[in-house]
Amino acid sequence: MSDPSTYRDSTEIVLPAGALDGVEAELTERFTVTVFERDDVVRVIGSPVEIQEASAFLARQGITLP
Repeated sequence: MSDPSTYRDSTEIVLPAGALDGVEAELTERFTVTVFERDDVVRVIGSPVEIQEASAFLARQGITLP
């Protein structure tokens, strides 16, 4: 059976709190994702296709991804 973290890596982006300041509204407008902020961590959750496109968008905005 596959490791669950493999699937999680393709369906979520984990960033430090505040990393989406100034771009969160545009991110959620352009992509079908859910943003949760908790315990100094922001999680962007969506389908693998949406996460891939959202990752590219965030990189273009200068946000460093893990």
